[in-house]
Amino acid sequence: MSSRELPPRQEAELRRKQERGQLQVRAAAEFRSLVQQAGLAEAYAATDVVVAADAGFTDQASLLLSLGPTDPPIRLRAGQLAGVQGLAGCGSGELVLPIGGGLGDAPGGAELLAALLQGQALPFDARGEATALHPRRELHTELGLEQIGTGRLLLHRAISENGVVALSQAESPCPSPYGTLLGPAANALYSCGGAGSIGLTMPGLSLLGPGSPVLVGGALGWVVGAGSGHQPGCRRQASGHARTPGAAAAVCVDLHDLRPEWVRPCFFEGHGSALLVAIAAPVPLINGSVARQAAAGPEALEAPVLDLSVPRRVKPSLGAVTYAELLSGTITVRGRPVACAPSNSPRLATAAAEALAEALRSGAFPLRLPLVPLSPRPSLLPIEA
Repeated sequence: MSSRELPPRQEAELRRKQERGQLQVRAAAEFRSLVQQAGLAEAYAATDVVVAADAGFTDQASLLLSLGPTDPPIRLRAGQLAGVQGLAGCGSGELVLPIGGGLGDAPGGAELLAALLQGQALPFDARGEATALHPRRELHTELGLEQIGTGRLLLHRAISENGVVALSQAESPCPSPYGTLLGPAANALYSCGGAGSIGLTMPGLSLLGPGSPVLVGGALGWVVGAGSGHQPGCRRQASGHARTPGAAAAVCVDLHDLRPEWVRPCFFEGHGSALLVAIAAPVPLINGSVARQAAAGPEALEAPVLDLSVPRRVKPSLGAVTYAELLSGTITVRGRPVACAPSNSPRLATAAAEALAEALRSGAFPLRLPLVPLSPRPSLLPIEA
């Protein structure tokens, strides 16, 4: 039986099975293994939902804090939390803090988030714009999670279809958002986990849209819409899998629900602060085409190799390699072997996938197909200046 002949499934049918405790859920690696052993038709019949997961580094994120009123009230116009400068002026008590930064003496927002999740109270200093209803001009206090009325982590590029393999052909070490690249071409770092990642299990992020539930840092998060660098029309393999980072989704999650073991701060020398975040998403097998794409193994998927030592918008391309080659620990670039390592955490991704699979089986995690897909409009639009 070909994948086109496999019977389609409806969302209502899958939700009824979940309500009865009969939903068949498998991690992406387990599903691929079953396909190899028994064939696609049997694996499809024995699986309703595949769980895919990522655990990558990002500094494309913000903390959105909504603070309660003071007495006398203050209308925030500038604020610093533990030395991290925030953007105020979005409302009388709203503050937006960047996750990245931290190249100077002040810490980055990633370290600030970790401290909050560990229960620490942090110094908060703010200035206000005096009005008749908001006469206060200054505020000096401490804030912990319990003093923050509403807090959200917004990941501007939480999920992308694929990643890149970064290396440097420069003589000296090259700082990057993936780690330090040694040159010339002495090491390579790859950002995507490959087979089993969300974007390579679900090409085009076709089953995600605004309002789709995802597991973010151990908490229930929601897709906001297309993310930074969204390129739905990227180059693709015949199977539909992206050859480049491709489509991207932005995700928002409640700060108070995050689990610190799955949201970890880090620092890249010469680049700054970032977060390692574990994210998992359900991939409902609604038809044979979705199942066939989810079954693709590392030998069938590839990532582009880029030279990041060139500080230009378009990086020199050095070809492409398969994820099977990347997993071997050595790739060949222009006839030369190069040691490679993941700039992601396979262990955290596996843990997130297991947690989501259990939550889906028990009915603790909602199973929803998107009401509307991600926007077809690309967001990676160059600025000419």
